[in-house]
Amino acid sequence: MGDHEQQFARMREGKGFIAALDQSGGSTPKALRLYGIAEGSWNNDDEMMDLVHAMRTRIITSPAFSGERILAAILFEATMRREIEGRPTADYLWNVKNVVPILKVDKGLEDEADGVQRMKPMPALDALLAEAKQQGIFGTKMRSVIKQANPDAIAGIVAQQFEFGRRIVAAGLVPIIEPEVDIHCPDKVRAEDLLKAAIIEHLDGLGDDEHVMLKLTPPETDNLYADCVAHPRVLRVVLLSGGYPRDEANARLARQQGIIASFSRALTEGLSAQQSDAEFNATLDASIEQIYKASLT
Repeated sequence: MGDHEQQFARMREGKGFIAALDQSGGSTPKALRLYGIAEGSWNNDDEMMDLVHAMRTRIITSPAFSGERILAAILFEATMRREIEGRPTADYLWNVKNVVPILKVDKGLEDEADGVQRMKPMPALDALLAEAKQQGIFGTKMRSVIKQANPDAIAGIVAQQFEFGRRIVAAGLVPIIEPEVDIHCPDKVRAEDLLKAAIIEHLDGLGDDEHVMLKLTPPETDNLYADCVAHPRVLRVVLLSGGYPRDEANARLARQQGIIASFSRALTEGLSAQQSDAEFNATLDASIEQIYKASLT
């Protein structure tokens, strides 16, 4: 069995959650600020990415971070192209930590229109997918955002996600489809009902050999996405934290049967560059344990 087949089986059957370590250029200053590194601590984007890579390296090399509780990690392009302890990041994750490597491929969001934010064009996607495959990446992630319960606009962003998703499947990778519903959406319940219907329609149109993962906002209706969890074309359904504090995100997650976490800010909450290694590892261990337990339901 090759790496991809082993990773596919691990993602389908394994216990644990996905660590989202994919802050991009736009969100990196905020991530560093929360980590205790003030803006102005770097002179250019390269230095900023060096600092965030050091933060991610500290997380990934921590004894708390392993395949025992973490199934996969989502990386930014710059992280994929860098090394951890002398090994390419994806290789280190899989062969040292037994964590499946996933790559964020979207180029950010368009301005809001009709109550949603579609993904920006990805003109270099095919080249990026080929590079990712060569690096040993298993899957991808791409994000859209729903801010209003607009049926046509929601249908449009789901169609865009699956259009790119099928190209990613054709390149030999498994896409994470992420149409996030903003937690401040004024009619979140209706938006989620519309989203689910659109997702199911596209899932039903996939071929037998086309599999996707779904990354969704914690829904207002518990187990709303049970049909997605059970769908034969869905490898895994995961929840983002969505801006909820970690405790609330975990509580909402624990009420969803068969769904696991894919947390970013909620995972790194409480970590600081100023902590000793013992303090850092203890804080990360407690965070991972809470999210792991909430992902077991």
